[in-house]
Amino acid sequence: MTAGNPVISRAEARLADLGITLPAVVPPVASYVPAVVSGNHVYTSGQLPFIDGKLPASGKVGAGVDAATATGLAATCAVNALAAIKDRIGDLDRITRIVKVVGFVASDPSFTGQPGVINGASDLLGTVLGDAGVHARSAVGVAVLPLDSPVEVEIIAEFI
Repeated sequence: MTAGNPVISRAEARLADLGITLPAVVPPVASYVPAVVSGNHVYTSGQLPFIDGKLPASGKVGAGVDAATATGLAATCAVNALAAIKDRIGDLDRITRIVKVVGFVASDPSFTGQPGVINGASDLLGTVLGDAGVHARSAVGVAVLPLDSPVEVEIIAEFI
């Protein structure tokens, strides 16, 4: 490593290959912290799909927000969660396993495609982390999310 040229982790290089730069950690919108380390696990708070401090869409999936848009927003939530994890452990290459992903989808009562929407987060994690990105998961439809976000994702990651 030379001054001014920090080594980029393999995970961040994969993100860059996808045209994604890991953002700064999104400041909390209430009384919590973005991520907590306990033992060799990092637990992220629910991450909204903020881009440059703003929600790119709001409302219910299936009524105003289409499933394809929501799937992309779920991937953005996963990127924000990875930023929170990196902030706590310093290097995404320390992740040995994404243990669990919980995804919430603000859903119109007739919308039943929550698993497909949360695939946006799951697929991103698998692409970026390979086998370490394969995880257990829940995809839950809810009436409303903070700030009228269409999706929210939280992650539990194991690290060395």
